[in-house]
Amino acid sequence: MEQALFYILAVVAVVATIFAITEKHAVHAIVYLVTSFFALAVIFFLLNAPLVAVFEVIIYAGAIMVLFMFVIMMLDLSHPEKVGLPRLAHWWPALLMGSIILAALVALLVARPQPVPGPVAEIGIRDFSRALFQKYGIAVEIISMQLLFALVGALYLGRRR
Repeated sequence: MEQALFYILAVVAVVATIFAITEKHAVHAIVYLVTSFFALAVIFFLLNAPLVAVFEVIIYAGAIMVLFMFVIMMLDLSHPEKVGLPRLAHWWPALLMGSIILAALVALLVARPQPVPGPVAEIGIRDFSRALFQKYGIAVEIISMQLLFALVGALYLGRRR
């Protein structure tokens, strides 16, 4: 059951990502990307990584997508007065993939037996930060620099007028 859900969600994630890349309207692309992030979050949950799944939803589907929307609104990439109301043809891919993700999550929660709680190794904040910055310190710095460059670039593009 879990293997079938994994493959269904993997297909949804790949298809939503392809739609996000090929979509001409920026807001629609963001909706497809959020769909892909939610599918990935459920995949991480299937792989017994609930913390990574929560990070996927909070950081990527939440914060990064809000930043993308801010940049799109700041650059005024689309003209809402020229765009009519969306037809059903524009909504069905996102609705279909969202319903597949929701059905997969419900099937996972219904079919999954409750794990027997065992001894949990508690890790403190100090140990977590040491592991993060000693083992992955360069990666954290590179990601923070990329986000800084993206913000500066967005502000530069927005002020060029």
